[in-house]
Amino acid sequence: MKRFIEGVARSQATLFPEYLEDWIDEDNPVRVIDAFVDELDLFDLGFARVVPERTGRPPYHPSVLLKLYIYGYLNRVQSSRRLEREAGRNVEVMWLTCRLAPDYKTIADFRKDHGIAIRKVCTGFISLCREIGLFADACVAIDGSKFKAVNSRDRNATQGKMERRRKEIEKSIARYLQDLDTADRQEPSAAREMKKERLADKLAMLRRKMTELEALEAEMLASPDKQVSLTDPDARSMATMARGSGVVGYNVQAAVDTTHHLIVAHDVTTASHDRMQLAAISKQAKTALAVEALDVLADRGYHSGEGILACDKAGITTILPKPQTSGVNARGRYGKQDFRYVADADVYICPAGERLSYHFTTVEKGQRLRFYWNYDACRDCAIKHLCTTGKERRIRRWEHEHVVEEAECRLDGNPGAMRTRRNTVEHPFGTIKSWMGATHFQMRTLRNVATEMALHVLAYNLKRVMNILGIRPLVAAIRAA
Repeated sequence: MKRFIEGVARSQATLFPEYLEDWIDEDNPVRVIDAFVDELDLFDLGFARVVPERTGRPPYHPSVLLKLYIYGYLNRVQSSRRLEREAGRNVEVMWLTCRLAPDYKTIADFRKDHGIAIRKVCTGFISLCREIGLFADACVAIDGSKFKAVNSRDRNATQGKMERRRKEIEKSIARYLQDLDTADRQEPSAAREMKKERLADKLAMLRRKMTELEALEAEMLASPDKQVSLTDPDARSMATMARGSGVVGYNVQAAVDTTHHLIVAHDVTTASHDRMQLAAISKQAKTALAVEALDVLADRGYHSGEGILACDKAGITTILPKPQTSGVNARGRYGKQDFRYVADADVYICPAGERLSYHFTTVEKGQRLRFYWNYDACRDCAIKHLCTTGKERRIRRWEHEHVVEEAECRLDGNPGAMRTRRNTVEHPFGTIKSWMGATHFQMRTLRNVATEMALHVLAYNLKRVMNILGIRPLVAAIRAA
């Protein structure tokens, strides 16, 4: 007769190991956390209470709380209350903290008060990876992704939302006023008076909401970007790839190594788009890798002449496509890409084969632009209707446009670059969001959110290196570094 696998009776006496050390084998990830934190100079990193005060109640050593947080984020436990419970029941945490069990308030305050130091720890692990030799190829892929804040969409006010809400309230007020007029025409009765009283209460509530809406609108119009978040004041409404949708949160930038897919640099911003982030995140990656030259792969959302020029001056080679922002192609006419520039002669060759010569230079939005055209050729051109509706077609050229053209040429010579970028940088974002759960960030304000993101990035990089090297070799490398 078949039987199930049976356990041991709860009343059966059991001889547990005498030492906590016997519960943790040599290939347990907690040994990496323990070795990594023990090798850090917490005082230089900026952690408080590394040296205890001479008087007062003894504090927890910051290494204990740092180990607890790294363990928590490595195992998808980000809540301070859940970490408090784990410290009292989880054998791995007991071994890691030497059976210390801080209360949730102490745990939460440590993360809130040591944001800068925790971010330095995240950067320090990248330095360790560099010393180990994991960054042989100086090439990174960058991208940005929207992460949800604790602020819901209903608690975020923009001009569009305010206008829609005002119309909804006005419509409701008009409906209740009509119902009140209808009630006045009915025969007097107790039911009519109760209905009129109920309608009057709803009208008073709607008028209070309208007053609150007007005050909120004044605050919203006074803000630089014309929006206000009530729960997390730094969170911003941002559009996503899905049409008609968006999130209230933060735009997280990341530079990921193309060899081992480690996040070498990251940043948390309130910018709703990536266009002005190219130079900043690329320079952070170059500093983290400590290299003289760096190749950066990015998508068309990062394309910016100023950003590409700044990268070029910093010794960073960018490879990214140029977006077609002009509407002439949609209207069936030639775009600027159909005109060929001849540097030696400083002229453009149009689709009809005519030469457009330089005429003057002007400054627009801080950029020096050179203008090219050929009035005589356009006047008699047989395909002018496919080019322009004006007297002549004018081409504008930025004084540093050759740098942008070189970036486009590099992409033409490396057609698989965008596939490499996508396969490299999008996986870390998906993994971290999966660890975070439905609500990505638990803390509020940009400063605290940046700390939380640093812990997620550190946990992701730790797990990646554990998978690449193994537990024991990584522990040995940490102690030898």
